[in-house]
Amino acid sequence: MTALSAEPEPTPARPELPLSMVERMTLIMDAFAGRSTRLTLEDVARTTHLPRSTAHRILDQLVRLDWLDHTSFGYSLGRRALGLGGRNGSHGEVREAAAPLLHDLQIKTGMVVHLAVLDGSDVFYLDKVGGRFALSVPSRVGGRAPAHSTALGKAILAWLEPEQVEALVGRSISRLTSRTIGDIGTLHQELNRIRQRRGLAFERGECFPNIACVAAAIRGPEGPVASISLVGDARMPLEKVAPLVADAARQASLAFFPDLESPRRARRAGRAPDRTWSSESMNRFLTVGQDGDWL
Repeated sequence: MTALSAEPEPTPARPELPLSMVERMTLIMDAFAGRSTRLTLEDVARTTHLPRSTAHRILDQLVRLDWLDHTSFGYSLGRRALGLGGRNGSHGEVREAAAPLLHDLQIKTGMVVHLAVLDGSDVFYLDKVGGRFALSVPSRVGGRAPAHSTALGKAILAWLEPEQVEALVGRSISRLTSRTIGDIGTLHQELNRIRQRRGLAFERGECFPNIACVAAAIRGPEGPVASISLVGDARMPLEKVAPLVADAARQASLAFFPDLESPRRARRAGRAPDRTWSSESMNRFLTVGQDGDWL
């Protein structure tokens, strides 16, 4: 009696690759699980099981069409995927210029970092880089918040003409929490204090309870284009990290508007002199009331 030879185990079948370009593009877009997801080329090829060269070619096309953004930190969802619609390269360029600065801020502080632009009476979140605290911050890339209730929005509004501010937020101003600014006159007073602090904007519990932010605007020759913020617990002493935010915004301004290095252009943009914030300077510009309000 002859022994039966063992049958070889079947090799696992490789995933069947989609045939059409539309299917492959959809496969790549589905790899971005969240609005703030960043993936490298290797991440995309591994997740989609597409050949690396194929993934790279399609990624390049998606970037050109604004469905994805590409920076040195990888690929992320672009303005079309985030629902901004149309072609406006400036937001993608701001995001690219700010990306390394956002990551540097997050590494230095361990806090959540936001990048936002003004869109009507709201701020629109272009990027969010988070640490352990990120899940407790109810913001998302592609989300919105009333500009007057956020440090991000106030940092931008502070550099607009009063008439512009009233046209943008005058009719929509309302309270989200008991600490939110609820009238246009108080908002103008707050924006004046921000200018006196050389552009640093603060908020504690004005947009979300128990959350505090410090922000500064990215500014060019024609005015503010975006803002950067650090987010922490409402009890956190933000004056310690405020100089880092101010410096990141200044560096982003120079990266996006290289001509600001010219003293004449810098004066036109209203940019503060290039010098490091000292603790003495911070004490002069920042005063904290007994109830925690920034005065």
